Amino acid sequence: MAGSNEDALRGLGHLALGTRLKRLGDRLQAHAQVILDEAKVPVPASHLPPLAALDSGGAMTVGDLSRALGVTQPGVTRMTGALEAAGLVRSGAAEDDGRARVIELTPAGRGLLARLKRHTFPLIEAAVREACGDDPGRLLGQLAVLEDALEELPLAARAARLAKGARRHD
Repeated sequence: MAGSNEDALRGLGHLALGTRLKRLGDRLQAHAQVILDEAKVPVPASHLPPLAALDSGGAMTVGDLSRALGVTQPGVTRMTGALEAAGLVRSGAAEDDGRARVIELTPAGRGLLARLKRHTFPLIEAAVREACGDDPGRLLGQLAVLEDALEELPLAARAARLAKGARRHD
């Protein structure tokens, strides 16, 4: 078959950007998992963002953690449940609202993060930076622009505005 080795998504340009970013994210996470497994990290790579957010922001409610990560509350609840089972976080009722759960790092969670920040995180960071080529900051800047633009005006609203403008020019 001619062309069967070609990446069909690359040829679709911006149309397939979301799919390509998801595929790339999955690949990066799988590659990072190999490094984390070698470092004997007791949780999957996908569960490290909540730990990092709690490390930098202190104890948070599930809702606050959800907003900090840009992940749904059920997703945060699943991740923090696994982290709690691993002994890395603990949860309790918020003082001002007994319905809200506050999540905080345990001493074991703080210890794991300290170990990862000394060697493993810098190693993963350096490997991704190298893979990004000459100007890795450019990619991060472009991602920030895209995230901000979609926060300001979602894709569906942009498409509707563009379609309306196209109809005026017909």
